[in-house]
Formats: sequence, structure tokens, C-alpha cells
Amino acid sequence: MATRRLLLLTERYPPDVGGVASSAARITRGFCRLGVAVDVLLWRRSRPPGDLHVAPEGLLRVIQMGMYRQWDRTLSMTELVLTTLHEQAPYAAVWGHYLMPGGFMAVWLGETWGIPATVSARGNDIDRGMFPPYDFARLLWTLTRSPHITAVSQDLSRRIARLSGRQDVQVFGNGVDTDCFTPQGPIPDRGQLGIPDGSLVLGFCGELREKKGETYLLEAFAQVQATRPAVLLIIGAVRESIDATLYQFRDRYPQARLIVTGHLPDPAEVAAHIRLCDLVVLPSLWEGMPNALLESMACGRCCLASAVGGIPEVVRHGENAWLIGRSQLQHLGTAILEFAALPTTVRQYVSQQARQTMVQDYSLVREGERLRNLWETWYPVC
Repeated sequence: MATRRLLLLTERYPPDVGGVASSAARITRGFCRLGVAVDVLLWRRSRPPGDLHVAPEGLLRVIQMGMYRQWDRTLSMTELVLTTLHEQAPYAAVWGHYLMPGGFMAVWLGETWGIPATVSARGNDIDRGMFPPYDFARLLWTLTRSPHITAVSQDLSRRIARLSGRQDVQVFGNGVDTDCFTPQGPIPDRGQLGIPDGSLVLGFCGELREKKGETYLLEAFAQVQATRPAVLLIIGAVRESIDATLYQFRDRYPQARLIVTGHLPDPAEVAAHIRLCDLVVLPSLWEGMPNALLESMACGRCCLASAVGGIPEVVRHGENAWLIGRSQLQHLGTAILEFAALPTTVRQYVSQQARQTMVQDYSLVREGERLRNLWETWYPVC
């Protein structure tokens, strides 16, 4: 039997940072483990317009396409390029990772070629498409015409239903590598990182930017470190747009111990730094289902996260982590100090429950099972 072939369209893919990139790679690997050959098409501004770079690796091919200045020209050329590839070796199905532009192109190509298409909504793609300057008409067309839609959380599924009237959205949450992200393993030297003994280590994992609630995080840290020795460890990069915010914070609080690792491409290194944290704090303003939360819980860390997006679907408040309402983020510092006052037995219990939740419900094995069921249900003849 000929190898089944899937086309996956995405704006971001490793070495890009962020949840869209990591989930695209994880789902791609999952399909390959099912014996499906996957072509990943992603757009790059760093390449000359229309230029193609193909990197094959087993059942996987990553195709980078140089972008034109405007999306209309880019997507028009994308259709021509992919139609040629489809004629050379037909795809059985097409997957759009994120609603715009990947989802739109997936639905368009699926209808054009007469093959099944899936749109995978990941997080803030609904919000981005609903409001100017984005194209609401194209968003609505994508949602209503797609044969299959997955959403990373129940919250996002409900938002899609309100927009499109669809009641058939399949919730397909993120997964985490529980063999890599585990409580056991190496930990970086605290002294080399500049973490004083006895300090409460607060962690933030991911790219620090506006939607992650950086202002609330920094103000909460200032409140905590004014009360007790504390360090804020940012495990990841800081988006350039908030560099000024960070500089101003350092000027206001020159004694605050704020450590930024920068982007860590090795997941094992990310896990090692997460293990340093007493509490991982994720005060997001918008979310889908953040990988940073799943990874931190898999490492058995106590987590305090805002009750937005799919986070309340993962967190059982006070049992496997703690929640704080988005409207209560101005009290984040107080919540952190309340955590610091908890007995060790309570912290240990929550840590154990966090790890157990990830192993039982969010491991790569469970994600692979969901992926297999989805493929066999939606594409039984592919």
C-alpha cells in the first residue's frame, strides 16, 4: 500500500519559538509515527520571495517558502507551488495549523483538490481574526467551510461555535513529553546563575511579551522581593517590544534579582531550569493551552496561572496548581506570598498531583492515541 501523505501548513515551526511552533512539530512527529508522510510548508521572510528550501528527513519534509511583501501575493504563489507538488505526489489530506493563514489555505486547497482538510485552532487566532486589521470574512469562511476543525481547548471550541454555529469542533489539547519534562534530572548551578541561598525562585517559562502579562509579573515580583529574598527566573527570551519595560523595571528596582536565560533550544535544558523553580507563574491575558504550564506541571513544579483560555481545563485549583482570575492579576504578588507561606506538605501534594495529571492525561502517548483516532475517523480511506 502506498504511503499516505499529509500536507501541513504553518507560519511557525522549530527553530521558531512559541507554542504554535512546538505543537506543529509535535503533531508532525505524531503523524510520522503513524506511518504518514508529512510535508510541512512554512513561510519565511528571511528567504527570497518565492524561493523554496526543502529539507527531507525520513517521512518528513520541511519546505520553507520565501514570502513576498504582502500576503495576497504570498498565498497566490503558495497555491501554485503546492499544486505542483500535489500533482507530482498527491496528498491524502491537508492540515492548517492556526486559523490564518494556514487554516484558510488548507480549506481552499482541500476544496480545490477534492481531499479532506482540517483546521487546527491554537489559541488567540480567533481573537486576531475577529478584529481589525485582520480579515473577518476570510476567518468566517474558513470556519464554516472546513470539513474538520480541532481546537486546543473547550474554551476555544465554544468561541468557534459562537462565531460559526458549528457544534462539531473536536477538542485536541496539547501534549507534553513526560520523559523529558520530569521531576528527576539535572539542575543548573544556582551560584553560577546568581541565585542566592534561601531565595524563593519564581519562574516564568516561554517568551515574555504583552499577552503573557509581563507587567503583572514584574510588579508582583517587586512586591514579593520587598518582603522576602526572591529571584525571578525567566526561562526563555524577552520580546523586543517590551525591552523598554524591562529596562525601566531594572532602573526602579536595581536590587531585584531578575535572571533571563534567553531562548533555550534544548528541551532538556528548559526542563533543568524549570526544576530550579519553587513556583512557576503564568499571568497570561489570553491563552489556548500553554505548553509552558504543561511542561512545568510535568516537572512536578507548583504553578500559579491566570484562569484564561484552556488553563482552567487543566488546573484543579488548590489540587494540582492554583488559578488567579484575569481581573485579579493586580493581586498576583499577594497570591505568591500566600503560596510561600504554605506548609511544605501542601506544596509537595500539589507537585505530585501536577505530575500525575500530566502523565495520565497529557503525555505524548495520550496525544498519539488522540491523533490516531482523529486520523482513522476523519480520513478512513486515506
